[in-house]
Amino acid sequence: MVNETLLIELGTEELPPKSLKKLATAFYDNIKSQLDSNDISYSEIKWFATPRRLAVQVINLDDKQADKVVEKRGPAVNVAFDEQGQPSKAALGWARANGITIEQAERLVTPKGEWLLHKATVAGKTIHELVPSIVVTALNKLPIAKPMRWGAERIQFIRPVHTLTLMYGEKVIAGNALGVNSSNQVQGHRFHHEGLVTLKHANDYQAELLKAYVEVDYQIRQDKIIAQIKQKALDISAVALIDEDLLEEVTSLVEWPVTLVGTFDEDFLNVPAEPLIYSMKDHQKYFPVTNNDGELVNKFIFVSNIESKDPQQVVFGNEKVIRPRLADAEFFFKTDKKQTLESRLETLESVLFQKQLGTLKAKSMRIASLSKIIAEQLGENSDDAYRAGLLSKTDLMSDMVLEFPQVQGTMGKYYALNDGENETIAQALEDQYRPRYAGDNLPKATIGCAVAISDKIDTLVGIFGINQAPKGDKDPFALRRAAIGVIRIIIEKQLDLDLVTLINESISLFGGIAGDKLVNDNTADNVLDFIMARFRAFYQEQGIALNVIQAVLAKKPSAPLDFDKRIKAVSFFGELVEAETLAAANKRVGNILAKFDGQLYECFKTELASEQAEQDLADVFQNISLKIAPLMADKNYQAALSELAQLKTPIDTFFDNVMVMSDDEAVKINRLTLLNEIRNSFLAIADISLL
Repeated sequence: MVNETLLIELGTEELPPKSLKKLATAFYDNIKSQLDSNDISYSEIKWFATPRRLAVQVINLDDKQADKVVEKRGPAVNVAFDEQGQPSKAALGWARANGITIEQAERLVTPKGEWLLHKATVAGKTIHELVPSIVVTALNKLPIAKPMRWGAERIQFIRPVHTLTLMYGEKVIAGNALGVNSSNQVQGHRFHHEGLVTLKHANDYQAELLKAYVEVDYQIRQDKIIAQIKQKALDISAVALIDEDLLEEVTSLVEWPVTLVGTFDEDFLNVPAEPLIYSMKDHQKYFPVTNNDGELVNKFIFVSNIESKDPQQVVFGNEKVIRPRLADAEFFFKTDKKQTLESRLETLESVLFQKQLGTLKAKSMRIASLSKIIAEQLGENSDDAYRAGLLSKTDLMSDMVLEFPQVQGTMGKYYALNDGENETIAQALEDQYRPRYAGDNLPKATIGCAVAISDKIDTLVGIFGINQAPKGDKDPFALRRAAIGVIRIIIEKQLDLDLVTLINESISLFGGIAGDKLVNDNTADNVLDFIMARFRAFYQEQGIALNVIQAVLAKKPSAPLDFDKRIKAVSFFGELVEAETLAAANKRVGNILAKFDGQLYECFKTELASEQAEQDLADVFQNISLKIAPLMADKNYQAALSELAQLKTPIDTFFDNVMVMSDDEAVKINRLTLLNEIRNSFLAIADISLL
C-alpha cells in the first residue's frame, strides 16, 4: 500500500484573530476524527494557521482504506430450508440480495443455533474518493458564531474563501468546498508576494510559503515573536510585558513577524501606568515595556506584518497613532481629578445595578454597611471600611473608567489618594474586585478584604433573592466567581468569618425578605448551598480527594476557615493506617443505629457492661474524650483525629467479641449508646464513614 503526505488548506480573507487558533485546532480535530473513523492509517497530523489560511498536513497517509470482510448473516437454517431440503423464499431472497446462490452460502454455527452466512469483501475507498467529503464535513463543523456571505453567492463562511488546496503527494485531489475548486496553489504574503504559490508536492508546503514570506506554523511564528520582543527589550535595557492573550492575538494577525520599537512623549508617564498599558495593549496591540524596577518607560514594542526597506517610517507611523490614544488617557486623568470621588456618589443614583435591586448608590450603601460589620468582627477600623465601601463604585462614573473599564477600582485608588483619602481606603478601592479570575491576587489589607467580601455577598444575596440563580453555563452576574472569591479571601487571609452571619446581615441590609426587593423566601439557604457547592471545585483543584471533601461537606460547616481546618485534618486522617478500619466501623455503626427504633441512654452505663471488650472500649474512649475536649475547643481537628485513631484496636476487638444487638434490651441499648458516643465524636469533625 502506498502512503504519502496529504495537504488540506483553505485560503481566505483575514480571519478574526481572537478566533484563529480555536478555528485551526477545531479544523484539525475534525479532520483527524474523520480519518480515524474511516480507518485510514497515518504517522502524524499537524495543523497550521495564519490570518489568511487554515491548514492540516497528514504525514505517511495510506492511499486507501484497507479492504474489509463483512459478514452478512442470513436466516436460521431451520427456516431457510423446508423438510425436503429446498430453500425457502426468505433464503432465496437473502442470497439474491447478496449476489450469491444458496450453494455458495457458508454456515455459522453457534451454541444458539445455525445460520446461513455470506462473507463479502468490501474494497476500501481511495483517498481521492474520501478527502473531498471529509473536508466539507470538517468545515461544516467549525465553531463559527456569525458566518457571512460574499459576492452573489449564498455560500456562508466566517470570511470569503479564495483557494482550496487538496494534494496527496504530487497529485491534486479533485474536490470543491465553499464554492471553490481544489488546486495545488496557495496564497503567499499579501504584500511581499505577487500571485499564488504553486506547490509541486504536499511536502513542500512550509518551505515554499517561507519563500513567499509566510511562516505558516503557528507555534514557530509565536516563538519567533517572543524571541524578537525579548531581544528588542534587551536592546533598550527594558523588560517587555508579554501578555499571553495579546501574544496569541498578535500571532494571529501576522504572517511574517517583524518586531520594532517605538517611543512616546515622556510626559505621558505622569498618567497612571494602568490606563496607558491598556491603551497600548487593547487598542494598538503593542507590548508595553518597563525598567528593571517595574516602572513603565516611554517605549513600546510592536509587531509588524511587513519587512520594510525603511523601518523607521513604520515606527513613525505607529508613534503617530499611539500619541492621540495616550493623549486621551492624559485628558481623562486631568479632568477626572477635578471632581472628588465623594461628589460622584450622587451620580450613582442614575445607574442601575439591577432593575429589581436598585441603583449602584444603593448597592454602595449596602457594601459600606456590611464592610463596617465585617471590620468590627475582625477588629479592624470600621470607619475606614465604611468609607471604602461607600466610595467603592464612584470611579465607575469617571471618564477614564468609562473609556477603559478594565481599570475600575485601580483608578479609584489613584483618585482617592488625589482626594486626600488615606492609603488603606485607597487600596481597598482597588482590591474590591479581587480575585478577578482563578489564580488572581487577593486584596492586600483586611479592609480591602472586607469590601471585596461585602461586594460579592451583596451580589449573591441580591440575585438569589430575586430568583435569578445561574442555570447551566449561563452566569451573567458571575456568581460562581464571586462565591469562589469569598472562599479564597476568607481561607487564604485566615479571616474568622461565618457565611451564615454574612448572608443574614446582607439580607437585612436589603430590607429583609419582607422588604420590597428580595422575593425568594429561601434566599439564605440558597446562597449558602451555592457557596458550599463551590468548596468541591476549590479543593479538587488542590488535589484533595473527593471523598474527603464529601466527608466535611456532610457537616456543612459555614465558616470557610473552619471548613479548611477540617479538610486538612480529614486529609491527614485518611493517610493513617487506622483510617480504613475506623471509616468502615463508623459506617457500620451508622447502619445499626439507623435500624434502631428506640431511646438511647444519656451516657454509657458501666454497670451494664458484661463483656471485657466493651468495658475496655469504654475506658479507652473516656480517656480519649478528655484529651480531645480542649483540642476541639481550639479547633485542632487534626490532633483530635489522631487521638481518635487510637480507637482502632479496641473497636476491632469489640466487634469481634461482643454481640451488639443483645437479647437483653438494657445491655443492647447500653452498647448502642457507647457506639453512638464514639460516632458523634468523629461526626463533630466530619462524616468519616464516607471515606
